[in-house]
Amino acid sequence: MTFAATILTLYPEMFPGPLGVSLAGRALDEGKWSLGTVQIRDFAADRHRTVDDTPAGGGAGMVLKADVLAAAIDHARAAQPDAPVLAMTPRGKPISQARIRELAAGPGVTILCGRFEGFDERIFEGRDVEEVSVGDIVLSGGEPAALMILDACIRLLPGVMGAASSGTEESFEEGLLEYPHYTRPQEWEGRTIPEVLRSGDHAKIAAWRKAMSEDHTRLRRPDLWERHSGVRDRSASGARQENEDQGQ
Repeated sequence: MTFAATILTLYPEMFPGPLGVSLAGRALDEGKWSLGTVQIRDFAADRHRTVDDTPAGGGAGMVLKADVLAAAIDHARAAQPDAPVLAMTPRGKPISQARIRELAAGPGVTILCGRFEGFDERIFEGRDVEEVSVGDIVLSGGEPAALMILDACIRLLPGVMGAASSGTEESFEEGLLEYPHYTRPQEWEGRTIPEVLRSGDHAKIAAWRKAMSEDHTRLRRPDLWERHSGVRDRSASGARQENEDQGQ
């Protein structure tokens, strides 16, 4: 099954962009995933092909029209009914690596890219659209965010990355940031590779990497560390309860 990506956008020329090179580009050439773009403006009903209008109640900017968006979504959904539809918006739920893995394991994804002040709210009420954010930032449009989402998905597709472990020993996969990496030369500007990594003792190396992941997460991302600690504590509590039950 080929992972099929469809982008609803006012700027289809932005794709594949960086996804046309490196791992993603090679995978695209090899048919491991496919990419299609849909010009939202093609679904405007008037002769001026109008896709936006002024905000109801007043205010700055323009808002993408619900009727035009719905027609574009319906068109994409008819071609790929099983693919989830994501709308890129800073007010959406922050995307997670777990959600990326779910998307990558499916048939594909349809991504709606906003512009101007965003979408008419009724599009979320009238269509099954998942609002997604890539971070607490505001972009000029949803296209760069869509590229990020697709890149994260594509690298997890079978046969895209070289080493099978490459997709699992990374930041966020175990709820932690990734451990530090080093390579030759052994010494650079007076700084050396940690001795444990040169020891050849794989158990010690694994323990060091785990400790580094935990330290970096605790110091740099206390939000992730709090969640990780909570999951770990719940797991330990469950194990203790299971042992107690077996001892009764």
